[in-house]
Amino acid sequence: MMRQYKGWSQEEMAEKLGYSLNGYAKIERGETDVKVDQLGKIAKAMGMDLQQLLNLNDKNVFNLVESCNHSNISHGNIVLTETQCGNELEKALLLLQERDKEIDNLKQQISQLKQINVLLEKHNASG
Repeated sequence: MMRQYKGWSQEEMAEKLGYSLNGYAKIERGETDVKVDQLGKIAKAMGMDLQQLLNLNDKNVFNLVESCNHSNISHGNIVLTETQCGNELEKALLLLQERDKEIDNLKQQISQLKQINVLLEKHNASG
């Protein structure tokens, strides 16, 4: 949506990111998993931070209007069909799930590092 709002083609966006057109198109179609660092790169290309891109604050409000035809941009409003809104919601939920998995992974790494630290402290104390 943001790419379309800015008036950029998929080819322009792919070029800004250093991706192939096909690779970027797969991201938009939801055919490939997007890692957090890739989302950060996309956000930067659009001149925003990751939190803004994911609409996690009140400042990024889009006027979504139901349309009976197809997606287009009109007078600053982004017009989506009910199906497209459902697809966008599904993408957002998947992103949140991926974020939660990443948080769990980081928590596990922190726990492991703490255990290593305890072992090192024991080793240093006895040595």
